[in-house]
Amino acid sequence: MTSLKTFDLTTDGGAAWTVRAVDGPVPDGLIDRPVAATVPGEVHTDLLAAGEIPDPFDGDNESKLHWIGRTRWSYRTTFSWTADGNDRQELVAEGLDTVATVTLNGQEVGRTANQHRSYRFDVTSVLVAGDNELVVDFEGPVVAAEAERAKVGSWPHTNLHPYNELRKMASNFGWDWGPDVATAGIWQPIRIESWSGVRIDTVRPLAGADGVLNTFVSLAWTDTASEYATVTVEVGGTTQSTRVKPGTDTAVITNTVPEVNLWWPRGHGEQPLYDVVVSLPDDSWTGRVGFRDITVNVAPDNDGTPFVLSVNGKPIYVRGANWIPDDAFVTRLNAETYRTSIQDAVDAGMNLLRVWGGGIYESEAFYDVCDELGILVWQDFLFACAAYSEEEPLRSEVEAEARQAVTRLSKHASLAVWNGNNENIWGYVEWSWRVPLAGRPWGAGYYLDLLPKIVAELDPRTPYSAGSPYSFDQFIHPNDERHGTMHIWDVWNQVDYTTYRKYKPRFVSEFGFQGPPAWSTLTSVVHDAPLDPYGSQMLVHQKAFEGNLKLQRGLGEHLPVWKDIDDWHWTTQLNQARAVAYGIEHFRSLFPLNTGAVVWQLNDNWPVVSWAAVDGHGIRKPLWFALKRVYADRLLTVQPREDKLVVAAHNDTDNAWTTEVTVTRRSTARDGEVLARETFTLEVPARSASISELSQSVAVTSNPTSEYLEVRGADGSTAHWYFAEDTTLALVADAYSTIITKTDGGYDVTVTATALAKDLALFPDRLDPAARVDSCLITLSAGETHTFKVTGALAPPEVGVPVLRSANDLVN
Repeated sequence: MTSLKTFDLTTDGGAAWTVRAVDGPVPDGLIDRPVAATVPGEVHTDLLAAGEIPDPFDGDNESKLHWIGRTRWSYRTTFSWTADGNDRQELVAEGLDTVATVTLNGQEVGRTANQHRSYRFDVTSVLVAGDNELVVDFEGPVVAAEAERAKVGSWPHTNLHPYNELRKMASNFGWDWGPDVATAGIWQPIRIESWSGVRIDTVRPLAGADGVLNTFVSLAWTDTASEYATVTVEVGGTTQSTRVKPGTDTAVITNTVPEVNLWWPRGHGEQPLYDVVVSLPDDSWTGRVGFRDITVNVAPDNDGTPFVLSVNGKPIYVRGANWIPDDAFVTRLNAETYRTSIQDAVDAGMNLLRVWGGGIYESEAFYDVCDELGILVWQDFLFACAAYSEEEPLRSEVEAEARQAVTRLSKHASLAVWNGNNENIWGYVEWSWRVPLAGRPWGAGYYLDLLPKIVAELDPRTPYSAGSPYSFDQFIHPNDERHGTMHIWDVWNQVDYTTYRKYKPRFVSEFGFQGPPAWSTLTSVVHDAPLDPYGSQMLVHQKAFEGNLKLQRGLGEHLPVWKDIDDWHWTTQLNQARAVAYGIEHFRSLFPLNTGAVVWQLNDNWPVVSWAAVDGHGIRKPLWFALKRVYADRLLTVQPREDKLVVAAHNDTDNAWTTEVTVTRRSTARDGEVLARETFTLEVPARSASISELSQSVAVTSNPTSEYLEVRGADGSTAHWYFAEDTTLALVADAYSTIITKTDGGYDVTVTATALAKDLALFPDRLDPAARVDSCLITLSAGETHTFKVTGALAPPEVGVPVLRSANDLVN
């Protein structure tokens, strides 16, 4: 018996690949001409690197490049292979995007139709000693989807293309925040594995809070294998083995780690991870696990149906965000980019990311970082905003994909929820699908039967939800605020953001509000002259239906309509931040009725006007800073309760919160006169909330347009309340002065207020796209000072509009 050997066929492994257009609406001179390719990669990135196409993100290039998704592409490499004495050789393709035919030495060895799974082809009789040629031919993904629709029928879906006909990343065909850049290519590693006897196929190490690790090892055998094999598992200083006879499909090994240290989400404890080594005499597998138990309580109560996520028996208030693929071309992502983006979530006080169903099952790097940083992962199965056939050939692909995904991801300590789909159950109920479906199955069989059975079989330690939103009862509307999880999208689409306060949701798994990216990000791709919210290139980078009209309507009475493009940018960014913060403060004030919020969305996949908190160039928008404030472990907020004002306090820590709170009613004028004051002792037990009613003396004003409330805890916690919207609030125009000081890494901008200075924001990227600032949306009362710390740029001689902004300069 010889050991398993791997022959790497990626570019990093030394293989030289080319890609060529076979047929389609291809520009002159490109048809059948080889272009250097990178594997893993995508045809768009290969063409871009070769200088054959302009940047798809720039200007209006996106539409000029739609021909790529309608073209057949052929990837080709030659390699020299030397026989190594093993009995079997297999071509292992971890990810092909998407409809592909694989040919080795002129002989077809396999076909694929699913981006979300791996494939293994036996090439023992085809591989030759010496030179070999491997060709992977891809159908144009848009044409392939349309062809499948013509063959099996049309199924309701959002957006332009029938993405639901293929098992391919839905958002790759365009979304209301993403470009239409339907890709093709060898997007994951590809290799030849040569082996004899027995090898490890898959490993599922499931670790519980009791210190028990049950490791399920799937084995593959050659037909001639005759020797018993010993499977060994090592973890936490323990070693267990079992001996299996030839042909055994699965070995189960149980290790018990004494005095195990439990894994916790951030804010609740540490994240100890244990190395696991699974070995055969000639093969091995390594990974990491964290010992924990996770449950979701959806047992009906007197208020409806809760959604309470608990780790190791401890309820977790979820402060999260939805996650989309971090680049429209996902092969450009790596461990470093994932860590940077997930750190954005950590720094904002988040403890959960929801991997949305129109994207991908993320790379191991994503889940590894979440394991390390204590970020819980809500993982959607990849179904979004559409009906899906439950017939062949799609059904078999769905099952194979789901089994692979659950097997691969189940080991991760951060994995907290498997979710059947995004909005499809809601869509069936409300989106006029039933007439075109005409009684055909539409995906419910996946969400209510197939997928929960797979999770129960392969990952029984992780909870399952049939969908988002979902009420956990088929006889209740799936988006009922009283039950389970809900999405709130009438805000943004139809009504003012004050509507958030009309809801009392048990758990909000989607809600959000749009705003533009950083100025430097926007102007790097939008070149309209003059720059205008309704310019042609601007609208290329605004994918939401009537998005910029909704940005304007969403200002309501909160902020004035802009007078120029600089004001448009600041006003809409500010309104986005305020709208989302308004919602979260309300949700947290309802605790324990409300048990979490997952904002749409953390990140962007290109430079675009969107709901993201961090834009496509990685710059944190004002929304991100607002999230950092309202996702703090301890939150003070002023809320209306009937005809009263209260201070709502949510203490999401393991320690009691006691502090002296001073509530001051002040003038907005230059002297900032104190008109009334009250002080009380705030006492909030660990993981609890409190409501403190304010006295009439501070809560009632006869001059709503010139007074406001300032709430300050002795521990530094703050909140504000305004009796009038900014459009009528008497804000002083020149309410602050600035001093600039050079530092080793950049410069400081110190702002001193002479009157109420509301929502101060510094945008150093307008001077240097590489510059970053540490704070934003700072409100100062007369006499107060704040220092903005800027890194990555030289100090300017002065800052003013449009680099330094406030609400004051919008209304004066």
